[in-house]
Amino acid sequence: MRNQGSSLTRALSLLDAFDKGDGELTLTELADRAGLPKSTAHRLVGDLVRWRALERTPNGLRLGMRLFELGHLVPSPRELRDIALPYLEDLHTTTRKTVNLAVRDGIDIVYVEKLLAPNEPVPHSRAGGRLPMHCTALGKAILAYSTPGLLDEVVAAGLRRMTPKTIQDPKALRAELATVRERRIAYDVEESRIGLHCVAAPLFDRRGEIVAAVSVTGMQSRSTARQLAPAVLTASLSLSRQLGA
Repeated sequence: MRNQGSSLTRALSLLDAFDKGDGELTLTELADRAGLPKSTAHRLVGDLVRWRALERTPNGLRLGMRLFELGHLVPSPRELRDIALPYLEDLHTTTRKTVNLAVRDGIDIVYVEKLLAPNEPVPHSRAGGRLPMHCTALGKAILAYSTPGLLDEVVAAGLRRMTPKTIQDPKALRAELATVRERRIAYDVEESRIGLHCVAAPLFDRRGEIVAAVSVTGMQSRSTARQLAPAVLTASLSLSRQLGA
């Protein structure tokens, strides 16, 4: 969102200016990222601070607690997380790896829950964070069972290179998704971050439609990731049954 449109649109563009790792931003940084004059940004920031969408800090501004409160009221991901959490905890205990739950938002995945392995951090993702679908096991697990039109959107947007191992050839991506559909398992082999391997499986609702994916991630070898596939698949089948699939 840029500086066209209503005051609401411009205010939202200031919130949208924050990115992963941005604990706080200065007014100048916010204005520049949102494409707004500094005077306009200053006026809108005042409104957002009063509404608690932003909070002032000694060095700038940060996202406010009101957004955190509203985020926890979003029904679908919150309800999904509540249902999934016991299965995620079992998978976390069994594998001793980081366990993730993610849903689709546009052509990205958004992490709904993340249970961390205590001695093996996965720093490139977090609950509430997002990554491209084409380079993550979670994204591929969702994409494989989505409509062909979604895959066309992902390809048209460009298969962004996250690491030297990211799939950037549309034909190769389509072939891998066909394999995912055959095995109901998807892999990320250092495609989103060098050194990390991830194995994921899809989750379906009572209508048999894809709603999310669950995964295990770690600083492991490809062979170890494949050994974890049965546990991930078992969790996804059990959770899909719980969801009514």
